[in-house]
Amino acid sequence: MSATMTEDTPAKGVVGTRMLRREDPALLSGEARYVHDLVVPGALHMAVVRSPYAHARVTSVDVSGALGMPGVAAAFSGADLAGEWGSAMPCAWPVTADMQSPPHFPVALNEACYVGDAVAVVLAGSQAEAQDAAGAVAVVYEELPAAVDLEDAASDRVLAHSDLSSNRAYTWELTPDADAVTRAFDAAAVTVKERYVQQRLIPAAMEPRGVCVVPQPFGGEYLVYSATQIPHILRTMLGITAGVPEERIRVVAPSVGGGFGSKLDVYAEELLCLVLSRRLRKPVRWSEERSEAAQATIHGRGQVQEIELAADTDGRVQAVRVRLLADMGAYMQLVTPGVPLLGAFLYHGVYDVAAYSFTCTGVFTNKTPTDAYRGAGRPEATYAIERAMDALARKVGTDPAEVRRRNFIGADKFPYASAAGLLFDSGNYEGALDAALELVDYEGLREEQARRRGQGASKLLGVGLSSYVEMCGLAPSRVLASLNYVAGGWEAATVRMLPTGKVQVVTGATPHGQGHVTSWSMIIADKLGVSPEDVEVLHSDTAVSPLGLDTYGSRSLAVGGTAIALAADRLIDKARLLAAHRLEVAPEDLELSSGQFSVRGSPSSAMALGALAFEAFTAHDLPQGMEPNLEASATYDPTNFTFPFGTHVAVVEVDAETGKVDLVRYSAVDDCGNQINPLIVDGQVHGGIVQGVAQALFEEAVYDDDGNLLTTTFTDYLVPAASEVPSFSLGRTVTPSPSNPLGVKGIGEAGTIASTPAVVNAVVDALSHLGVVDIAMPVTPERVWRSIGAAAPGTGGGR
Repeated sequence: MSATMTEDTPAKGVVGTRMLRREDPALLSGEARYVHDLVVPGALHMAVVRSPYAHARVTSVDVSGALGMPGVAAAFSGADLAGEWGSAMPCAWPVTADMQSPPHFPVALNEACYVGDAVAVVLAGSQAEAQDAAGAVAVVYEELPAAVDLEDAASDRVLAHSDLSSNRAYTWELTPDADAVTRAFDAAAVTVKERYVQQRLIPAAMEPRGVCVVPQPFGGEYLVYSATQIPHILRTMLGITAGVPEERIRVVAPSVGGGFGSKLDVYAEELLCLVLSRRLRKPVRWSEERSEAAQATIHGRGQVQEIELAADTDGRVQAVRVRLLADMGAYMQLVTPGVPLLGAFLYHGVYDVAAYSFTCTGVFTNKTPTDAYRGAGRPEATYAIERAMDALARKVGTDPAEVRRRNFIGADKFPYASAAGLLFDSGNYEGALDAALELVDYEGLREEQARRRGQGASKLLGVGLSSYVEMCGLAPSRVLASLNYVAGGWEAATVRMLPTGKVQVVTGATPHGQGHVTSWSMIIADKLGVSPEDVEVLHSDTAVSPLGLDTYGSRSLAVGGTAIALAADRLIDKARLLAAHRLEVAPEDLELSSGQFSVRGSPSSAMALGALAFEAFTAHDLPQGMEPNLEASATYDPTNFTFPFGTHVAVVEVDAETGKVDLVRYSAVDDCGNQINPLIVDGQVHGGIVQGVAQALFEEAVYDDDGNLLTTTFTDYLVPAASEVPSFSLGRTVTPSPSNPLGVKGIGEAGTIASTPAVVNAVVDALSHLGVVDIAMPVTPERVWRSIGAAAPGTGGGR
């Protein structure tokens, strides 16, 4: 990785340094424990019988064959379990008042609506015995026509549910000024109209899902272990759906091996383990197989996008108009219908656009449900506008970098009220572009590209740009309410200094690879003047951290980290009062430095925070009305989203004879505001870039015409390895957010948001002189080869 374009400001403390992650030794040495590692004596293992048809009536389910198999304790059909549910499975985002959402139960009752839909469960003494017995369950199906293709499903030619009159779940529109949009397009000297397809993606976290429910001896309480991103939300939804009082459910997320949004959900298997544990009074567990995960865990993306730009002859964009078809899959999962709306406000990107219109229609298909996947709506929006900006550059005969410069929101316009209704907090988009172009030697690349074309080289060079902005820190609660989201956007934290001077932090944010323990301990170290190693971070257990809204949407630092900082400030305020009392001075006469209060002008009169913690613990001499112990809590509800931004540049070589694409260079300049730990920032960007590159070049969930998923293993579903990407050159600019006291913005999804259009733009750029203007994702060698042939008939696909 190259040196950054903007040098680090010398850190005054721990924050801003490249501290190694405290979590990693346990994760790398095998000491961390995942759900599958838990030893639970007497647990029954659950296997799920799944529909082999995309759409079928379930005529009968006979579990008697399974009950006679070795080790089997019980087996149930959907009808057997129908009385266990307090409600259907939850959807927390009814985006419109008239949204259709077919009741979704953990085990289908009468109709299976996708390949993988559960139709029965078997419980046995071991996982192998349960899986063997699942094969003995006799299910009679009546196969029905399946709605598989998204655009065909939108026509209602085939209905995905027999009890619905239409596959259209909802239509949601954001058009602040329809007349302004119409006028802009009527008057436009140049228009661009593009159609893009966001293929379905399979999240493929390193750890598949797992759940284990252990009934407690007394009181009807349940301990739920789950590989989840959302233990707090899961607890609430388990209570509602299974009819168990919420206070009797304790959810623990042990070590979680990645999530990327796929574990931001309430799944059938979690609910089944709970109700079966209640029914049988035994621990019940389930571990997902990798091929099972391809069908039973949500998919990401799945959209058909139509985007139009109205511009003048210089390529200055006056209006953006977007229409989406969004694939819901067979059912609404937790936030399925709202995922496209997370990008709805951002299809104008980083550009100063006066008029804006967005419409999304959600459509049911007989495929695995979709839901949040890294970036959740924002990668889709960035892909559409950044591909369209390259199309505009071609149309007006301008370099892609220049057309972006002409349209950027100026740095002097922040805070910027967008045409879509958001208030962008801060930004310097041209600065990020300049830094990225310098990193990659943009002018030199253009010269090399021209040289190769002039020589008729078969290895063609392409350069792709992507300038992005995203909204992070999912909040504030009032805004979420206006979007019909049922939860809020706050986060809670408690900070306590123990009598020995050590510190405990309790956080409602739940890590699964983000490095929260390290970052939170760094914030506290600087606030309280302690070593990061003296800070214990407690998380992911609803009994220890009863309040929280968990981790997703790059919200952890901007919301959860701010809550921790505010709690620390409140602890300091209490300690200040105690120090003033003991030193017999006014609180305002004290200053805090390196964990010690001293009297201004008299540094010899001082008390350390650790000593004050012991004094607060003994409570022998506290100010009147002060409660014992140094502890403070805060619940933070932001006033605005945060808006990270940046520019990424991809450089590819395309073999015109074979269609093979090699990503040979990649530079990224990101601005996430103030950085707590630049090393963690770099790691998040690295991983994000690879996931975005994967969508551009490798990954696609492929179905046949009957709705069978053909890509259920890593033999068929191509997840890139480190050998398939180059080293990344990373830079940064720092534009603090005014929306929170830490000045932070979020970085976990930036790489995924920016990299996909950068790579596809680069491939199209390499072939643009041949007449190629678009290639569907993933950009496979065959698709490249065929695109060359279609653009230049008679070449046979190659040159």
